[in-house]
Amino acid sequence: MLKLFAGLGPLDARTIGRDALLRWVLALPLLIILPMRLVLPAVLARIGAALGADLLPLYTPIASAALLLLTPVLYGMIIGFLLLDQRDDQTLVALQVTPLPAARYLAYRLATPTVASAAAALVALPLAGLANPRPEALPLAALAAAPLAPLTALALACFAANKVQGLALMKAGSVLLMAPLGGLFVGAGWRHMLGVLPTYWPAAIYWAFAAGDPQAWLFVALALAYQAALVWLLARRFAQVLRRGI
Repeated sequence: MLKLFAGLGPLDARTIGRDALLRWVLALPLLIILPMRLVLPAVLARIGAALGADLLPLYTPIASAALLLLTPVLYGMIIGFLLLDQRDDQTLVALQVTPLPAARYLAYRLATPTVASAAAALVALPLAGLANPRPEALPLAALAAAPLAPLTALALACFAANKVQGLALMKAGSVLLMAPLGGLFVGAGWRHMLGVLPTYWPAAIYWAFAAGDPQAWLFVALALAYQAALVWLLARRFAQVLRRGI
């Protein structure tokens, strides 16, 4: 795997560097941190003043959900677009007759955004002024958010025929990013029904640790198991897509 990173990493970096869209997507999660920290509280204060309500307590759930979810989804989008390009160029089909196993290559492809998004979350939330009273909250929430990267990449590679369809799929799927915030406005008995959406769990885990919820560790186990099953299912479907391309 280290040889794959050393050999293919520079090639991927040049590919992303030549694509203006992918360069922008790569930088976007870090570019929104400062505006979010400076602008979002003022927006919430103004809206709250107009409504006669204190909306500033919503800053933490909104900002934490956005920063936990946006990075893995966008980084997964980059890899998904690379897979679409390689599928169109028949690179992935040709790969299946080389000594490099397709499963190992896919593992390399999916590991990159997974690790990068987890690392970015560990940096982004403190920079946004989000401090959780439980030190384990951020690492575990970042761990639960990281599988969203391979899920996004595989979903694009399985269900989109090209980048145009991929962008349309991303726009349609962006509503899933609202799942954690939806949990703030429903009763406790209904809240965890949103857990069928994998985007629900990372922010829910972060908030559960902040609230001292004894079920927080259970949420971590459920999130990782559920997302691992989804990644496995999508990887199998992607293998079928490749076999049909031979």
